[in-house]
Amino acid sequence: MNGVARLRGEADPAALLAALQAIEAAAGRVRPYPNAPRTLDLDIVAIGRLLRTAPDPVLPHPRAHLRRFVLEPLREVFPGWTDPASGRSVTEMLLALPDAPMRPAG
Repeated sequence: MNGVARLRGEADPAALLAALQAIEAAAGRVRPYPNAPRTLDLDIVAIGRLLRTAPDPVLPHPRAHLRRFVLEPLREVFPGWTDPASGRSVTEMLLALPDAPMRPAG
């Protein structure tokens, strides 16, 4: 299951990341090696127009524009969002992705 939450207000990127990682840990997520399968994965896609290359979290998320499972729910909750790094809209990024494989109905 994938989803996006849109938050309002101010957030410290490092503190927000730490809070999300604490939620993951409480849900049983372990990090035995990079990109290991996970029971829960909470990411920060962007914080306002903030551009951040280091330290973690890198913002906007460096691979969000490649992930239909991020962009489709993002467009539902924030259809006017534009990537502060590229200036592209969420719809433009979705249109640039390869066609999604067909899923069986049901």
